[in-house]
Formats: sequence, C-alpha cells, structure tokens
Amino acid sequence: MKTEFQAKFLQHLTQKKQEQGFTLIELLVVIIIIGILSAIALPSFLNQANKAKQSEAKQNVGSMNRAQQAYYLENSTFGSTVENLGLGIQTQTTNYTYTTDAKETVGISTAVINRGSSLKAPLRQYAGRVELGTVIATSEATTLAILCETKAVAGNPIAANLTPVSVSVDKGCTDTGKVVDAK
Repeated sequence: MKTEFQAKFLQHLTQKKQEQGFTLIELLVVIIIIGILSAIALPSFLNQANKAKQSEAKQNVGSMNRAQQAYYLENSTFGSTVENLGLGIQTQTTNYTYTTDAKETVGISTAVINRGSSLKAPLRQYAGRVELGTVIATSEATTLAILCETKAVAGNPIAANLTPVSVSVDKGCTDTGKVVDAK
C-alpha cells in the first residue's frame, strides 16, 4: 500500500508540472486584447498635452472678455489693447498670441473682439466678443460677451456681430466655431 501511495503521489507531481504555464494561444489572446485597448486609449492620451495648452487660451480670452466688460463700465469705451485691460496677460506666449480689436460706430466703441491665435499647428483658435446690447424684456443697456473656439484646428470661430437673442446660442459663433461661454 505504501508503494502504491508513493507511485500515485509521484504521478500527481508530474501531472502538476505539465499543467503549469500558459499556452501560446492564451498569450496571443492576451496580447491582442492589450493591443486593442491601447489602440482605443492612445489617441486620448496623446491629445491631453494639446488640451492643456488650449486651456491657456480659453482662460486668457475669457478673462479678456470679462476685463473688457469692466473696462467699459469704468471708461464708457472698450480697451484698445490687451495692456489697457490691466490683466497682466502677455500678448505672446509659447503657444498663442493675444490681440484685441475695438469696433467703432460713429466714434463710439460698440464692440470688441479678443483673439487667442495659435502659433502651433495642432492648437485651436479662440475668439471672444463683447458688445453693447439691450435686454429685450427690460430695455436695460448691458454688455454681451461670448467665447468661441474653432471646431477644427484652423478657422475663424467668432461671428461678425452678436444680438441679445444669439448671445447664448451657437449663432454667436461661425459655422467653424462653437460656443465655449456666453454671458
């Protein structure tokens, strides 16, 4: 009985050693699954650096819009340069150039366009517009602001003019742009 037990034990150990490890098919299936998952996730990871660079322009042009509203409240005209706004924003960074362009009607500044123009190809363009307007329901004068970004890398994101009706909808941006913020 003792030798029979030893033989079965040895047989069990040899079978156990044969069952260890992975087959080639199992390894190939795992490699294919990892490849598919990485192909899905890789574009998202690679675009994160561009999104971080674009957030700079989104933040700066939005700040320029708000500063133009405050500047108009104090001076009854829009600021003609980025420096006039007193934000401390550099007019040119590694990724973007910032400009402002006041529009006048009969000597009165009625609108201003703030731009964040990209200096590098994969980055989107940003434009903000602040315009004098009237709240239709109350007939109160106010400033309307909108911030647009291009849907693709190139293009002009901002429409030629705003109306109180279109400030909060896509009509404030061009067909190549989309609304980021409207107030």
